[in-house]
Amino acid sequence: MNNLVQRTITGTLFAIVVLGSILWDPYAQAIVFSVFMVLGLLEFYNLFNEHSVVEVSKEIGIFIGLFIFSLLVGVSFEWLPIISILFIFPLFFTLILAELWRQTPHPLINMSVLVFGIIYIVIPFFLTIDLNLRNTSYLPSVVGMYLLIWTNDTFAYLTGRLIGKTKLFERISPKKTWEGTIGGVLFTLLVGYIIGAFVNRGDEVFWVISAIIIAPCAIYGDLLESLFKRSLNIKDSGNILPGHGGILDRFDAALFAIPFFYCWAMIYEYF
Repeated sequence: MNNLVQRTITGTLFAIVVLGSILWDPYAQAIVFSVFMVLGLLEFYNLFNEHSVVEVSKEIGIFIGLFIFSLLVGVSFEWLPIISILFIFPLFFTLILAELWRQTPHPLINMSVLVFGIIYIVIPFFLTIDLNLRNTSYLPSVVGMYLLIWTNDTFAYLTGRLIGKTKLFERISPKKTWEGTIGGVLFTLLVGYIIGAFVNRGDEVFWVISAIIIAPCAIYGDLLESLFKRSLNIKDSGNILPGHGGILDRFDAALFAIPFFYCWAMIYEYF
């Protein structure tokens, strides 16, 4: 019960910061999400601090990641010309070439971890900012996206606690159940319909399909981070959020769901 109260308080404050920055101003969102992005990158690279094989240079990863993030955000805000995106490619190669001077025994593995960290964390955080700048709805699509992600996460947890018996993926996440997963999906569909029917009226199709896309992506995102932590014998990615762990523990579902939702939103807008 104490853990549930702690999770609720932390989750509420976290939601206020995330949604408040999105609703307040795009610049506020860019600042808040850049902080989350840097903390997420730091947590990701810190996962390998005690690893016997991987020796990543987190300073290089964070510097290049922040540089790429700033470049992409600058283009979205139209501070920089779109051709500036071309600099991303030499930056990635610079990240890789840094291994030439480090003289580590497993450079290929180190390079893979460094690059994956940027793709896994930097790109999703940027996409939320870009999507918010494109918003034309009463309820910003990014806000609706997070509501669906958190609905799935919350009700999967609560349903699993109440009636969960059948293990979903015991090898990776022993506490997750099929009952909890189904409960999370059903409530996500319900909230998606409510958003489309009563908030952004006339967008029922968009939001129901969004729920259909987001629910499984959120589940896979959660399982993916559980796989990382289990393979590294780590319980939480950090301790910055009491009751939840680290930034990656709170954003795990979102990091996987964001690219899929972004693609769906762009396709829907195009047609």
